[in-house]
Amino acid sequence: MSHPHPELSGPPPLPRGALRVTPLGGLGEIGRNMTVFEYGGKLLIVDCGVLFPEEAQPGVDLILPDFSSIRDRLDDVVGVVLTHAHEDHIGGVPYLLKEAPDIPLIGSKLTLALVEAKLAEHRIRPYSLQVVEGDVEQIGPFECRFVAVNHSIPDAMAVAIKTPAGTVFHTGDFKMDQLPLDDRLTDLATIAELGKSGIDLLLADSTNAEVPGFVTSEREITPVLDRVFGRAKGRIIVASFASHVHRVQQVCDVAAAHGRKVALVGRSMVRNMAVARDLGYLKVPADLIIDLKEIDDLPDDKVVLMCTGSQGEPMAALSRMANRDHQVRITGEDTVILASSLIPGNENAVNRVINGLTRWGATVVHKGNAMVHVSGHAAAGELLYFFNLAKPRNFMPVHGEWRHLRAAADLAMKTGVPQDRVVIAEDGVTVDLVDGVARITGKVDAGYVYVDGSSVGSVTEASLKDRRILGDEGFVSVFVAVSADTGAIVTGPVITARGFGLDDQTLEQAKPLIVQALADAAAEGIGDTHQLQQLVRRSVGRWVSNTTRRRPMILPVVVEV
Repeated sequence: MSHPHPELSGPPPLPRGALRVTPLGGLGEIGRNMTVFEYGGKLLIVDCGVLFPEEAQPGVDLILPDFSSIRDRLDDVVGVVLTHAHEDHIGGVPYLLKEAPDIPLIGSKLTLALVEAKLAEHRIRPYSLQVVEGDVEQIGPFECRFVAVNHSIPDAMAVAIKTPAGTVFHTGDFKMDQLPLDDRLTDLATIAELGKSGIDLLLADSTNAEVPGFVTSEREITPVLDRVFGRAKGRIIVASFASHVHRVQQVCDVAAAHGRKVALVGRSMVRNMAVARDLGYLKVPADLIIDLKEIDDLPDDKVVLMCTGSQGEPMAALSRMANRDHQVRITGEDTVILASSLIPGNENAVNRVINGLTRWGATVVHKGNAMVHVSGHAAAGELLYFFNLAKPRNFMPVHGEWRHLRAAADLAMKTGVPQDRVVIAEDGVTVDLVDGVARITGKVDAGYVYVDGSSVGSVTEASLKDRRILGDEGFVSVFVAVSADTGAIVTGPVITARGFGLDDQTLEQAKPLIVQALADAAAEGIGDTHQLQQLVRRSVGRWVSNTTRRRPMILPVVVEV
């Protein structure tokens, strides 16, 4: 079993007739999915998603894949295949196309429609190629065959990529729901056919590889929602992913059965559902969906709000409701349903939202106390079935944290994939398929690229560390003016603290230490203001540490007059 090594260097030139696979996101994490395939000097990209920030990344809006390894080769990119329209697979597309707007996008009707609606907000009009399951398209040197798979969004597809080096099968996100809401099954017959023809390298969704058995059917949720709706006395607020068309359809169906109107809340929710409705993927009566402004004209027991914020995102509608920062004011009569799984890392944020809603009296229904959501990813039983059909010669788990990748690798080996043909890689690791064997050959840069407002890439790990210190420990600023001739203090020291918890009288105790440090420096002839600032920083830092056992950010300013 291959695995990454911290001392891997840049990959060697790709041998003639070989295929290189480079994941730039989605391995060791849930999100930011992007994989680059290289053959014959051309590049094909599968997915380009985003990762959502955690608490340790304050102020960050999105996290992108690192395009630096392909930036000088964007002219070689023959297309971007999008497996489905979830943000962790399409959210990075606008940022890629800002660098190379002529790269073609290839995907299903709904996927491309949702991407194009997103791109319109960035004023980008892409070249796109719509495909359906069963289509075979020659994209540069890559022959791509598109295969229907079932997921928690309509129109998801896997892709078989054929080159002279061999055939790679990328599942995208998938499961094997045998009773899907849209009756669109994962195409097991085609997968078996590809398996017989020979899949040289399989890249498979690993998110639920640790979960035994099979994922429950989406249809099982409808009766649960029906019972919750039947018990609710006031408004019902349902939070879900903005692209989860299936869940919105179920909520609309149950709302109609209970005589309730549905208002969509959140810009992305309104945009995506308008697209899904226009294309016929969301089927609702003409008078069922109302504008948010109309809910005040209806009794509370006739209203359903379908909103974003199921992952505790600070600016999403549900979080703002919990914080009393939204026009919808939570009351004791409200029932709130969180209809999604927890993305790893979001547990604390979601729990804060649940507690906030409960504080205002709402009844909160979530996956922990009712079956209001099922996963969109194949569990271990489904993966075993899938591996036995695909019969891959080499296997590389994708889309998952380290424990998920390892669990998927173990399942593949149980079905007969040789241990030395299982490759567990990480973001940036290059895997070459040469003479039918997949091997790790090197590593390229694949770090986090942070989006902060309109800024892309300017936020660094160092600046995030500063933000965390400011948020956790506060800061102390010191201003001193010294004579340019003698080094004697002319003004100050003036000490200011924020988020630190010490009053002005206590801070006065640090002033003699600063005065003494600057006097010693003047006596030694030290006049460089940068050096003087470091002396002030160390003096204040020692005093703060000895006095409070805390480590705030210290900002010294020394000027000459």
